[in-house]
Amino acid sequence: MKKIAFIVFYLLSTALFAQKVTTAIDTTRIKIGAEFKLTLKTSVDTSARVVFPNLKNMGALEVIRSYPIDTIRNNDRYELIKKYGLTQFDSGKYTIPRVSILINKKPVFTDSILVEVANVKVDTLQQKMYDIKDIVAAESHWGNWWKYLLAIILLAGLGALGYWYFKKRQKKDSAEEVYKTPIEKATSLLTILEKKELWQQGEIKEYYSQLTDIARNYIEEAIEIPAMESTTSELISALKAASVKKKMTLSQETIENLERVLKQADLVKFAKSKPMDFEITEDRNKIQKAILTLDKAIPVEVPEDEDLLLNEAQRQHQMQLQLKKKKAKQIRTAILSALLLLVLVTGFFVVTRGFGYVIDTVFGRETKELLEGEWVKSEYGNPGILIETPQVLKRVEAEKVLPKNTMALIKEMQLFQYGDMMNGFYIMVSTSQFKQPTDIDLAKAMEGNLKIIEAQGGQNIIVKQEDFQTERGVQGLKGYGTMSMLNPLTKSSEKVYYEILYFKQNQGLQQIMIVFPEGDQYGSAIAERMLQSVELRQAGN
Repeated sequence: MKKIAFIVFYLLSTALFAQKVTTAIDTTRIKIGAEFKLTLKTSVDTSARVVFPNLKNMGALEVIRSYPIDTIRNNDRYELIKKYGLTQFDSGKYTIPRVSILINKKPVFTDSILVEVANVKVDTLQQKMYDIKDIVAAESHWGNWWKYLLAIILLAGLGALGYWYFKKRQKKDSAEEVYKTPIEKATSLLTILEKKELWQQGEIKEYYSQLTDIARNYIEEAIEIPAMESTTSELISALKAASVKKKMTLSQETIENLERVLKQADLVKFAKSKPMDFEITEDRNKIQKAILTLDKAIPVEVPEDEDLLLNEAQRQHQMQLQLKKKKAKQIRTAILSALLLLVLVTGFFVVTRGFGYVIDTVFGRETKELLEGEWVKSEYGNPGILIETPQVLKRVEAEKVLPKNTMALIKEMQLFQYGDMMNGFYIMVSTSQFKQPTDIDLAKAMEGNLKIIEAQGGQNIIVKQEDFQTERGVQGLKGYGTMSMLNPLTKSSEKVYYEILYFKQNQGLQQIMIVFPEGDQYGSAIAERMLQSVELRQAGN
């Protein structure tokens, strides 16, 4: 009984030892937000199943990282080590609670540990305090990583498609190779068969099948008997009959060798026979010799002169047709290659730059060309307006543009334009001096200008306004918004975006107007660059 009790006690103590978990942390005092590691260790036998918990929090502490399990083998036991990265963002004392670990589906609990989270001291006397800065988006070329991944997948797919197509064409071309005579075809196919090294790789059945097919196909084409569909005995009988009919001189040895190889092939294909290596080589040589002997035995008919000339002309014509087919195939291959390359390049830029960029680059867009072209900085009107534009503005007679009642109030006006407000990108710069002294109200000037635009075809005009200041501090008024421009010829309308600047000096009014299609990113970039470059001459300077 004592022995039995000792064994039971030993087994129980072993089980308890196997289920013991050691708990440790690398520090008991941390700063707010700092990471510290909780380490759990257990020693089990090699057949035990241990499951560590997947936790987001341990009490009031946050699990910011769960590290992979480390396994150390010690004789017939495993030591498993699991680490958790913990933190807390409020100061105070916290307890890491007991954690349940499953060992062979039985829970085993860890020890609880006390940790302290301390505040970070801030010395406002030695260190200056700064305002919180605005959020700034990080400039990263990999922000849209999925676009680059999609581009790679697209390029890989198109490349694989192109490779498959060319390999298919290559196989088709080799399969459609034209041989001038049956003997040329047979000898070429025998050479190709040997290069495959089928029987050396253990594919004896396939080797004999292709070997006999070459012989049968030659006999069918050269001697004109149904060799491919005949059994071995039927083929030999038909060959003997054809040799008599065609007056072919064939030795008994040639026919017997051919028959022996065909029967050997039947045994390999249907009876799973495996000839020796030297027998395979001999059979191949017998087939080649039999084909050459048959070809020499076929009587050659000497054509008459007229037939000879006709055959030569047909041969030349056939050669020309083959040459034309070859050139046509090369042209098709070149066109397909160019199209494939175009698709690859287009697909790459569509994914990385966007469909609009590709359309604008291929078909062109006025605003894109203006933005990327050579800009000029000029002075227009009196008092002068200095502004940078993508094109030099042309002087226009104001009388042709403005109503007569408006021109009656103006002493002098200089007007410069580029483009057409009804179509594409439009720029207008003007300076005006009034006949009578008047207190110019920029808001009313904007209202009057918009009425003129409305009379010229502007509809559904949305107006917003704000103060504007040049880099040198000259104050003005900015109006902006959207409207629909009606084309009187086509009766169609297009929604556009506009920006207008107004400045006043003494009895003069200075005005800058930019109009472009709504949503045109290039037009928006042009307008921004132009407005940032605006400077004004003082009246009298």
